[in-house]
Amino acid sequence: MRFHADLHIHSKYSRACSRDSDLAHLTRWARHKGVTLMGTGDFTHPSWFALLREGLVPAEPGLFRLRDDLDREVARTLPSSVASAPVRFMLTVEVSTVYRRGGRTRKLHHLVNVPGFEAAEAFNRELGKVGDLGADGRPTLGLDSRALLEIALNSGEGSYLVPAHVWTPWFGVFGSKSGFDTVEECYGDLSGHIFALETGLSSDPEMNRRVSMLDGYRLVSYSDAHSPPRIGRETTVLDTDLDYFAVLRALRSGTGYEGTVEFFPEEGRYHLDGHRKCGVRLEPEETRRLGGICPVCGKPLTVGVLSRVEDLADRPEGVRPAGDVSVSEELVPLPEIVGEILGVGPGSKKVTGETDRLVAALGPELRILQETPVGDLEARLPRLGEAIGRLRRGEVIREPGFDGEYGVIRLFAPGEREAPTLFDASTLEDG
Repeated sequence: MRFHADLHIHSKYSRACSRDSDLAHLTRWARHKGVTLMGTGDFTHPSWFALLREGLVPAEPGLFRLRDDLDREVARTLPSSVASAPVRFMLTVEVSTVYRRGGRTRKLHHLVNVPGFEAAEAFNRELGKVGDLGADGRPTLGLDSRALLEIALNSGEGSYLVPAHVWTPWFGVFGSKSGFDTVEECYGDLSGHIFALETGLSSDPEMNRRVSMLDGYRLVSYSDAHSPPRIGRETTVLDTDLDYFAVLRALRSGTGYEGTVEFFPEEGRYHLDGHRKCGVRLEPEETRRLGGICPVCGKPLTVGVLSRVEDLADRPEGVRPAGDVSVSEELVPLPEIVGEILGVGPGSKKVTGETDRLVAALGPELRILQETPVGDLEARLPRLGEAIGRLRRGEVIREPGFDGEYGVIRLFAPGEREAPTLFDASTLEDG
């Protein structure tokens, strides 16, 4: 079975997250987007853990689904094109560790996945000895990364840890502010238990392949959604049984791992270097020329993901590791495309209404972006076929993000949206 997995999300119990991030809304939006396997996020939080216990029932080995009565209520809010799509949950949590190592303060984020509530309880008991798990859905603990990995491995057979958004300056294992240069430096003698890395929104697999030491790791992408509509903006594509242990085998071996759906990395918040407060955005070579110092305020720049990849890269762009047949596809979320066409924000009621109509007619958002013929799209909304044709060809306008500021990806140049349509037969063939 081929499906999209999004195993890094947060509940309403994480700071700066939507109050709608509950099981019903997560299920609804997973169907709307076309995501089959969801992470629960935040299973260490006592209140969320209780809601997971109450609202989920066992499905396939190691996976769960929404309780029948709750699921029926969700289905009633959706069009028939997506209402009955299967959605499964895996118990997941992101843990932040803060500690001193090698004369530096390390602030790193990790994704932990477990195959059931018994393993989750065992994990929570050990973490509860270190800090207050009720303070935040993503707990921050004074715990070494190796120690966290050991606790995860000991919580139950099949539990595993994936370093989160590995290039993010402050919180990635390779981040410029508090990271390491290798997985082995971070996780020590247990590093052999790390077999997958989350690339994060500001990098993609093509960038990561420039670093040959990463060849042995599966590169996964997830949304890190802080609200349900953000689900599925990045996913990992798998072709396995819908089963926790089948997913685990695919990530370990590569068999059944198909690739990822990505943001354009330029849209991520830390792609380039700079200072948001000073309005300074720099390419890596400019940062090196300036010695890493902001030309406006004279303070150290926030060195972004592209610079950090180039620091560790030992390959030119475009080289693939032997045997790597995975495929990554860069997409723009459908509401952003519709918003650009209509000239309004992606969160507006106008965009929501139009997107809902498209999903009702054509199926989930990811299918629309990847598979629906452009002629069918153009018939539903003028310029949508042209926009998605360009997207599939990678013909986008990029304004890279930096120092916490999201980048912008556009399909049309300024003024072009109002011009006569460029949609023609040659674009139809790209569907």
